[in-house]
Amino acid sequence: MRLALLALLLVVLGLLVWRAATRSRDTFRRFKRLTSTRARQKVYGRWLLESALVMGGLSTAVLLAAFPFVPGVLTATQSWAPVATVREFLGTPGGSVASVVVVLLVLAGLIAPVLLLRRSVGDGGVDAIPAVGDIRSLLPRVRAELKYGVGLGLSAGILEELLFRLGMPALLFGILGLGPLSFVIAALVFGMLHLYQGPLGVLFAVLLGSVFAALCVLTGSSAAPIVLHALVDLRTLVLIPVAVGGVLRPARDAPVTAP
Repeated sequence: MRLALLALLLVVLGLLVWRAATRSRDTFRRFKRLTSTRARQKVYGRWLLESALVMGGLSTAVLLAAFPFVPGVLTATQSWAPVATVREFLGTPGGSVASVVVVLLVLAGLIAPVLLLRRSVGDGGVDAIPAVGDIRSLLPRVRAELKYGVGLGLSAGILEELLFRLGMPALLFGILGLGPLSFVIAALVFGMLHLYQGPLGVLFAVLLGSVFAALCVLTGSSAAPIVLHALVDLRTLVLIPVAVGGVLRPARDAPVTAP
């Protein structure tokens, strides 16, 4: 059983490394040079299809194989002293209040910087938006690209969380038998998937993955990290281009054409 799980893990890691390397070396570099809206839409569409096939397929395969270990990895991690202490506090009235405050702070942290950026960037458009990692070229530039931002944000929030915060930790737990380490390794692999964004983008992805993992462990459910992940990506791929990049302004709505 353990050998079968290890073989599956190696296959999954191999496919993820291939996906990260090819996107970094080929697709993303070409995408950054595209100036035609139609050409950019084609790449967005391929990425959506790839996400459904690759990430959807991997998450399904891993969950089918490792689902019996999901309760075990959660229980083992939740029983770890630091996590158990936090969960015990969250079960108190004070913990409930703290949870509400944290939710409100997270929402403010997602929205407030966008409002500040809107003032500082002005009419500079998408290219003037500060970014963590090499992601500026990913942002939709015209109205016709926004639907792809919505699709990519939702697919990443759902499929990546099912794989990296549920399936892969369970798979690793079935091999290693160590709850906290399984979530840590999964967060590191999640960061590696963002190699195309550069070192800073990888570091930021690892940090976000760790936050999503903590949320999954503390709540005992993948629903909360799925929602937060989707909100983070929709903020980047939809809210910022609309509120800061001005992609809905009539002057910027005309299709971009290649020189």
